[in-house]
Amino acid sequence: MQKKNYIPIIKEIKYVKNVLKKPNWLKITLPLNYKKINIIKKNLRNNKLHSVCEEALCPNMHECFNNNTATFMILGSVCTRKCPFCAVKKGRPTIPDILEPEKLADVVVKMNLKYVVITSVTRDDLKYGGIEHFVKCIQEIRKRKNIKIEILVPDFKNCQNKVIEYLGLSLPDVFNHNIESVPRLYKKIRPGADYISSLNLLKKFKKKYSNIETKSGLMLGLGENKKEVLDVLYDLRNNGVTMLTLGQYLQPSSLHLKVKSYITQFEFNFFKKFALSIGFKNAFCGPLVRSSYHAYDQQKK
Repeated sequence: MQKKNYIPIIKEIKYVKNVLKKPNWLKITLPLNYKKINIIKKNLRNNKLHSVCEEALCPNMHECFNNNTATFMILGSVCTRKCPFCAVKKGRPTIPDILEPEKLADVVVKMNLKYVVITSVTRDDLKYGGIEHFVKCIQEIRKRKNIKIEILVPDFKNCQNKVIEYLGLSLPDVFNHNIESVPRLYKKIRPGADYISSLNLLKKFKKKYSNIETKSGLMLGLGENKKEVLDVLYDLRNNGVTMLTLGQYLQPSSLHLKVKSYITQFEFNFFKKFALSIGFKNAFCGPLVRSSYHAYDQQKK
């Protein structure tokens, strides 16, 4: 697929630069009924499970919990990477809970979910990045329930071929790995990661398991320009990615990277239209969109 001259089309959109205060259209309405939210949190606590909804301070947590959905985070809650945009704890992780796959499957059944998203912290300390744990979780869930499963995985640096081979033991319905940002900003945003390596993971998986949907996403508002975003969308399509998410980066705390710009819904609509025009099957694009936000609806489409 040939890249195009973007000049005529990128003139259509303008970023709102250096906005310190969140725009009115980025406000989140919290629910009045916390009963269901508290039940889900209690189930997670009782089984010593984690959700990325809580750990990453996702702005959609209350909406998703009220819709009886959650994205489960396996392999603990401490990450071996130090990405400055992410709210997940960093440091030395504990040994994985060997009973976690069974506990996760029990909670999935108890919550009567229709669609499950499983992600994890990055575990560079484990053999093959902990992929065996992902596979066991998929297997345990499918023993108990006929359900669609999406996995949102780290980059598995230095062991991608082994990881992809191992996933053949129990494949997900959607394979998701976030590219996160544009190449120019990688050293700042994803230290320890590599843009080409992340593309290769998506490409290798799609080449080996062509019938499985592949998915990726970016955060916008960290200093990227419009042409860089369009280039990344082309790279993702050229490497077999079929599903896309684009969302607004929100600073979790004063210790994290600052927001460089706020992207309007009009601009997100532009990127969505462009993504569909170059062959993505679907694209969820908006300020509060995250990689697993309405994942069931996206997979159905």
